[in-house]
Amino acid sequence: MSGKLSREEYRKQKDLEAARKAGTAPAARDEEGREINPHIPQYISEAPWYINDGQPSLKHQRAPNANEDRFTDEWYQRGQKAGPAATKYRKGACENCGAMTHKTRDCVERPRKKGAKWTGKNIKEDEVVQNVEMAFDAKRDRWNGYDTAEHKKIYEEYEQIEEARRKLKESELDKQDAKAAAMASKMENNANEFGDSDDDDDDEEKYADKFDMPGQKVNAKTRTTIRNLRIREDRAKYLYNLDPNSAHYDPKTRSMRENPLKDQDPNNLIYAGDNFQRYSGNTSDMASLQLFAWQASEKGSDVHVQANPTQAELLHKKFKEKKAEQQDMSKTSILAKYGGEEHLDAPARELLLAQTENYVEYSRSGRVLKGQEPAKAKSKYQEDVYINNHTSVWGSFWSEGKWGYKCCRSFLKGSYCTGKAGIEAAEASANLLSKD
Repeated sequence: MSGKLSREEYRKQKDLEAARKAGTAPAARDEEGREINPHIPQYISEAPWYINDGQPSLKHQRAPNANEDRFTDEWYQRGQKAGPAATKYRKGACENCGAMTHKTRDCVERPRKKGAKWTGKNIKEDEVVQNVEMAFDAKRDRWNGYDTAEHKKIYEEYEQIEEARRKLKESELDKQDAKAAAMASKMENNANEFGDSDDDDDDEEKYADKFDMPGQKVNAKTRTTIRNLRIREDRAKYLYNLDPNSAHYDPKTRSMRENPLKDQDPNNLIYAGDNFQRYSGNTSDMASLQLFAWQASEKGSDVHVQANPTQAELLHKKFKEKKAEQQDMSKTSILAKYGGEEHLDAPARELLLAQTENYVEYSRSGRVLKGQEPAKAKSKYQEDVYINNHTSVWGSFWSEGKWGYKCCRSFLKGSYCTGKAGIEAAEASANLLSKD
């Protein structure tokens, strides 16, 4: 209702709402004749101010009718041409290509030096233009207009490839079986001619025992050997040390780079981490050889470690010798030109600068935890030299603006030490002076 209600009208409206909720008064109806539930809250039943017409209605709460949407989800022929091209230029067509379905500014053809309007040649076909008004979702549907029948061709192509691959593999297996049968018959004939069959059977059993190694699974159909994840005799790396603060174990790569048994003797360790295995033996030499092969191949040399390791090793050895000779020659030439050979024979850095690379670790109190504590620097003057029976040096005692000896509290430099007797005498004289 529009306008402000009076007190009486407001009271009547509240009484009517109460009666409708109690069921004593008929429910309100909208413009379509449908009843409105009186228990619906007011903020739902009342329409917003910009669409409120003053009549009871719940139309603003209902979704719009789908039949009223004038947009369709039809697809159009994108990029299709309509029939053969015209033979001469038509009035109102594109001046560049001669098509009637677009203007010159909308033409996507390459701009010609002289358009079809002036030459009348090479006139393009008209595009198929459809007046299709699509909904919001249809405009943005990337699969709109896709023919699902095209996807069956992909399945058929892959099935043909798999069938050809399977036939090729079957033919290869048949050839291998034929070769194996011929070899077996040949070995059987040789055994019958030159040896006893019982000994050969024993040898076959011996080699058959070696064939099934632990941790391997042989598939007879595909002639492949499958390596299991871990054989039972192996111990998992994370079981060497169950302390959660020990070496980190990466379950994804199954690697433990640090040593899990740092407290044990390195000579008696069963496992010392992946880094120990990685940098032990000839691993570093192999890495340098591989790096040399890569660098040589980048520069045009045909060097391959796996294909010809002997050649790669010899070339690497010659390269290192030549590099050492070149360094020696450059060093000699620089010294001959600029001099300074005497600086190469200089003493160690520790002797020159009194600096070392020795590691020393201290606690908070200054106590040495690791390493050796460096020696204290000595002065050119005499230190800790006691004269005249003193047990402390001059300047170890301070009182009333004067320096003295701590052992006897004497303020006379070079005096003889009196010890505790001198301290007591000094205190007694001080007491007498204070009383006076």
